[in-house]
Amino acid sequence: MRILLLSPYDALSHQYWREGLDEQLAGHQVVTVTLAPRYFSWRFRGNSLTLSHDISLREEYDLVIATSMTDLSALKGMCPSLQNVPAILYFHENQFAYPVTGASAHLLERQITSLYSAIAADRLVFNSNFNKDTFLGGVDDLLARMPDGVPPEIVASLDNKSLVIAVALRPQTASPAQTSPVFSMVWNHRWEQDKGVVRLEMLVRKLLNTNIEFQFHLIGQAFRKIPVEIRRTLAMLRSENKLGEEGFVEDRDSYIALLNSSHLVLSTAQQEFQGLAVLEAMQAGCIPVVPDGLSYREFVPAEYRYQDDGIAVDMILDVYRQFVGGELPEPKLPDQVDYSRVKDSWQSLLAQI
Repeated sequence: MRILLLSPYDALSHQYWREGLDEQLAGHQVVTVTLAPRYFSWRFRGNSLTLSHDISLREEYDLVIATSMTDLSALKGMCPSLQNVPAILYFHENQFAYPVTGASAHLLERQITSLYSAIAADRLVFNSNFNKDTFLGGVDDLLARMPDGVPPEIVASLDNKSLVIAVALRPQTASPAQTSPVFSMVWNHRWEQDKGVVRLEMLVRKLLNTNIEFQFHLIGQAFRKIPVEIRRTLAMLRSENKLGEEGFVEDRDSYIALLNSSHLVLSTAQQEFQGLAVLEAMQAGCIPVVPDGLSYREFVPAEYRYQDDGIAVDMILDVYRQFVGGELPEPKLPDQVDYSRVKDSWQSLLAQI
């Protein structure tokens, strides 16, 4: 089978997925076309125009696999050669479940574009049930707001062609680093508001008021505007000599080595559709401490999920006591991110196309 793989906003998690998928589709001929992950709003609406002029899209394919950033309905309209080619739309996230921090003139437009792309696709694949349910629920709410002209059974038809295949965890090839002799925590997320930077600052302040010895790695991809909460958190940790690594770790082997040397991974996220950062840290041996909600309920055991800040601090202190006693458990990874299982799911799906 000749497959066109499209990733028009090729962010780190999207790269991780498509590289793994390319390996899992061995035996098929995969042609990959990507666009850089910048100018989000422009990229979301303009990717079909850009992609339609890529010479690779004029070739013949048996299947298109595209991320949900792809404006698939417009792309098929602009590329006659793709109009009758079956398409799978893969959702890393959806435009209905992001926390709204202010008025967004683009939000409705993004939601409508996502809906049209989903209608144009033959199959919809989500990385979690949370992602699928919030997308379908969001579409239902959106259609209920339309004053008239709403075709019947749109949500049901989308649901009928939907399934869940998580992003698989690929083998970590870096040599395991020596575990830190000091209790080491890592927060490894994008430096943006939706990753819960307000809660991060509060939790770090509470931890600094305890008497435990620890090192805190505050790492992740930063953009032009760094949230003030991140700046204040870094300053607090530096002033108490608790700050480990900071910023974006460019080299993947160094990143994995840092995870291997740590004992606990913390999430404060307000939105998470699978949580690859936490899952990779668990794969490296870190105990997760995450919010009790979002997609975490599918991937992280209940004993590692907190309902409020006080419980989060208590959980961190419990892990610290286990560290001091030399009794840290090995975190168990969920079955749905097993590499072989995910590969089988994709092969099964392709056999149905």
